[in-house]
Amino acid sequence: MTTPTSTSTPTPAPTLSFPRPVFAKLSPHPYLLRSLAPSSPDRPPVRTNGRAPHEARAVHVNASSLSHAHGSALVRAGDSTVICGVRGELLPVERIPLFRPRNRKTLHGDDEDDAAQQEGGRGITGSGTGTGRGELRDYDLLVPNVELATGSAPQFLPGVPPTALAQTLASRVYSLLHATGLVRAEDLRVWYRPGEKGGRRAGEDVEMGEAEEEDKEKEEERVVAYWVLYIDLLFVSFDGNPFDVAWAAVVAALRDTRLPVARWDPDREMVVCSRTERRKLDVRGLPVACSAAVFMEKEHREAAAGAGEGRHWILLDPDRLEESLCQEVITMVVDCSDGETRIKSIEKLGGTVLGRELIRGFAGVAERRWKTVRDAMP
Repeated sequence: MTTPTSTSTPTPAPTLSFPRPVFAKLSPHPYLLRSLAPSSPDRPPVRTNGRAPHEARAVHVNASSLSHAHGSALVRAGDSTVICGVRGELLPVERIPLFRPRNRKTLHGDDEDDAAQQEGGRGITGSGTGTGRGELRDYDLLVPNVELATGSAPQFLPGVPPTALAQTLASRVYSLLHATGLVRAEDLRVWYRPGEKGGRRAGEDVEMGEAEEEDKEKEEERVVAYWVLYIDLLFVSFDGNPFDVAWAAVVAALRDTRLPVARWDPDREMVVCSRTERRKLDVRGLPVACSAAVFMEKEHREAAAGAGEGRHWILLDPDRLEESLCQEVITMVVDCSDGETRIKSIEKLGGTVLGRELIRGFAGVAERRWKTVRDAMP
């Protein structure tokens, strides 16, 4: 009698799989590459955030977000959120080292020089009448500050000193404010006009002798103070491409800024501000920043070892993961507010993929991005 033998099916070896967040942390480059280079040719390349390579995040802008600032705005692009507040403080000319006295005649000459300088660089820096750039720069009338240490991302814990990224962003915003001529010095000047009642109350009679009246007539209008604009940027959440969203917040907040009407009171020899009258800041144009990063098929260490760079993808508006994997980044600032596309600034860091032709084509991408941001502005 034979004993029947039982046949058992061999147990398959267990497969090792990780959830998507774990895979992204362990092998970020293969994780992104798998999305951009799918195995099936019928599937289009899609980034890990669900966007196409040429697709940017939607922009949402809310103005007047802060009640105690002269101007403010909240801008959100995906998971990156920035609050910008603009606060004006008066700076008497007596406190400005090496101040050059200004009147209508000298300022007219300076503005003509600024206009000629802008006209000479019309293709790259824009155009228009003089903006008093010398005053804005020499007297530091525009002071941006960026705060990332708010818990906006794991690497930006509250209470730590300003990071290199925060200082770099503040420097870039400062440079672009002066390069674009967004704010004119004329809007920040406080004038003394002889014969003006200044800070006196309405209906108040002031006796003046004939000699004093003659002195008033001989006096010229002159600048007695400036408004200094402190532009504070606070990141609530951070998910890559911080400059584009920060710059959009700066532009939106400046467009929302209304400064009190300030006058020189000769009796009290001081600048007085109206509690009811406010003057809207005249912002020139609408410059918009558009950034993209180049993702290489081969990792940086493989390309350095002679393995070749392979394919590449240009990722518009990169997120935090994509920025950490890209060695080449371009930022273009354009302004199409007058019906013509004007390139205000071009910055390119690292890499050799983006040549002249690709940069020229990127101007069209930046123009489409400008229209999106313009529609989001209040």
